[in-house]
Amino acid sequence: MSVTTKHPTRPAASIRQWKAPLLSLLLLAALWLTLSGGDTASWVIGLPALVLAAWAARHLRRPPAIRLSALGILRFVPFFLWESLRGGIDVARRTLQPRMPIQPDFIEYHSRLQTPAARSFLANCVSLLPGTLAADLQGDWLEIHVLNMHENQTAELARLERSIGAIFSEEVKQP
Repeated sequence: MSVTTKHPTRPAASIRQWKAPLLSLLLLAALWLTLSGGDTASWVIGLPALVLAAWAARHLRRPPAIRLSALGILRFVPFFLWESLRGGIDVARRTLQPRMPIQPDFIEYHSRLQTPAARSFLANCVSLLPGTLAADLQGDWLEIHVLNMHENQTAELARLERSIGAIFSEEVKQP
């Protein structure tokens, strides 16, 4: 016989999730009450305005600050220059050869970067690598167009991801 119990931290997490919006709503209601002079008829306008303001405070707030590493940026500059040169030469070599050694395809790559800004930067930098181009970014999954489906791009992508992780002060572990 098995007994199922609810996880004890669930209610606390749910309470924390609603604590800030409820506090905002209460503070805004107190402000409205003060501005309206306690007139109950003003709540016809005040209540929808309070709900909208509380929603805006919850959903339109600033994203968390991004921590950038100066050392990570300095290390990325030569990486960027080298990979840009290497990628350009590789694409030129492939397209100028008479037999044109390309077999394009799409691959999916699961990013281990934590912040959306870092993942977006990764998607923008994928085109640096020889024979790759970012096609789509959905959450932590990146869809990449590759020039040759028989080449394993995972090691190159992981190396790029670690370099970008250093810029955003994130430790990216090996897959």
